[in-house]
Amino acid sequence: MKYLLVTLCLCIIGPYLMAQGNNETVVDTLYKEDQFYIGVTYNLIRKKPEGIKQTGFSTGVHFGFIKDIPLNKNRNFGLGIGLGGSINSFNQNLLVTENNNNTYSYSVLEDNVTPFSLNKFYMNLIEVPLEFRWRTSTASDYKFWRLYSGIKFGYLISNVTKFESELNDIRNTQVKDFNEFQYGLSFSAGYNTWNFYFYYALNPIFNEKAIIEGATITTRDVKIGLLFYIL
Repeated sequence: MKYLLVTLCLCIIGPYLMAQGNNETVVDTLYKEDQFYIGVTYNLIRKKPEGIKQTGFSTGVHFGFIKDIPLNKNRNFGLGIGLGGSINSFNQNLLVTENNNNTYSYSVLEDNVTPFSLNKFYMNLIEVPLEFRWRTSTASDYKFWRLYSGIKFGYLISNVTKFESELNDIRNTQVKDFNEFQYGLSFSAGYNTWNFYFYYALNPIFNEKAIIEGATITTRDVKIGLLFYIL
């Protein structure tokens, strides 16, 4: 019985061990750097109207998958196209209030006039990154330097503005004055899993309907943080 059990174990795990040994020696010369990614950023607001300022720590969470398309024989230069999403918050002193005719008004919150404990807006987007990718990877080396740059397109699926004070709370959802389509330049660089990430918006957060004191709000966002790539 003992010999029978040993024979059965060898029959079961033998092919697996052989496969593992073969995998260690086989080199895939047609490898691709298909990758999942997740990142965290500090969100900044630029081109702010007069009086507008950031009032707290604004954050972003980014995630998705990128398909790699090598463009040369060494496979160290290529294109990447992906699909992902992001969740972003912006703490600032721009108050958004809804009018009776389903339009919105914008005003600057002054601490000494209207004290508040919270004023922020959230944006949740579906994103499509398109990248030019350079890296020092090889078919057998999974730890390498990388430099990826390109453009990221985003579609806004939801937004929320929140204001909280001792006197009252204001919450608006699906404000139509936000731009549905957003896009900007992206850049990431680093070694192995850890990478610096930078995003620079090319169009405003709000559309032409968002007006404060007779001028269109042309506020745009900049994101700085870390991006982690997982093979």
